Amino acid sequence: MQKRHGELSSLSLPAAAEGLSEQRGTRPVGTGRARAKAIVLGEHAVVYGAPALALPMPQLTVTATAGYSAQSPADPDDFSLTMTGDRARPKATQASDGLHRLTAEFRAVLGVPDTLHLDVIIDCAIPVGRGLGSSAACARAVVHALADLFEREVSPQLAFDLVQTAENVAHGRASGVDAMAVGATAPLLFQAGRAEELPIGCEGLFIVADSGVAGRTKDAVELLRRGFEDRPGSRAAFVRRATELTETARLALAEGRPEQLGAQLTDYHGLLRDGGLSTERIDTMVEAALAGGGLGAKITGGGMGGCVIALARAEQAAEVTRRLLAAGAVQTWSVPLGEQAGHGR
Repeated sequence: MQKRHGELSSLSLPAAAEGLSEQRGTRPVGTGRARAKAIVLGEHAVVYGAPALALPMPQLTVTATAGYSAQSPADPDDFSLTMTGDRARPKATQASDGLHRLTAEFRAVLGVPDTLHLDVIIDCAIPVGRGLGSSAACARAVVHALADLFEREVSPQLAFDLVQTAENVAHGRASGVDAMAVGATAPLLFQAGRAEELPIGCEGLFIVADSGVAGRTKDAVELLRRGFEDRPGSRAAFVRRATELTETARLALAEGRPEQLGAQLTDYHGLLRDGGLSTERIDTMVEAALAGGGLGAKITGGGMGGCVIALARAEQAAEVTRRLLAAGAVQTWSVPLGEQAGHGR
């Protein structure tokens, strides 16, 4: 359980709070939802303006519930946060700092009185530190819970900006791909702050496998940065190669060439591995997915732990999944191409 300020409090609002909602024309409780995402290709290079392909994962969701009470003069804190599920782990500290910043921005932009003490509960099923967008999904769910609570309209751009506020606190300079993808209902092409849905002409499934080891995004970013500084021209070469692989994958996905799409995944894994961002277990899982008939596989997310994403034909998916589990994966999720439906609000 993680708290941001003060003692954790319940969302069973007292009569005074219910009266407060009637006076201010707000609901007593608001809810918001979001989902996980996986990066298919483009991680790290996307920060430098290269394109990235992102995949929403509707199996893994976040629900945020927000309520409020009158703030006591003796209690200057204005935000209490309770996290349940995977987000209840200690790593949630920076994320909760980001959510506090997000809430302050929400109040300022949408004119919510700062005399209201907010109580937010987040129930998150997305594993922490796996590159699946848990912090961005939590932030998006909170944005929509607050919008529901205070009956405010939040545009897609404002939702993105508010989530980015939290992401920049949690991760430093965030590319924005997570903030966009956790609200998506279909695979996205993301580049330089803009996103568009990807046309899909391929059959098959993406299988995401959790290595059981939390990634270290900030360490990975720093390792890559130092490597670029030590080797002049290496950053431009990395971004150029990443862009080539991602663009080829985009076309293969649209034009129904799954073998070529898979090959780009595997080549991108080699690019990240050469940068020191993979691990022995991740490499073993990638090799296992390929040995099981997978069309391609790579690490997904920041690196130095986290998950593997593999592409497989439907008839090979069970064997690829079995091989991944035998190689050390602690859990897997399958996402059929073109079948992501529903929207997280």
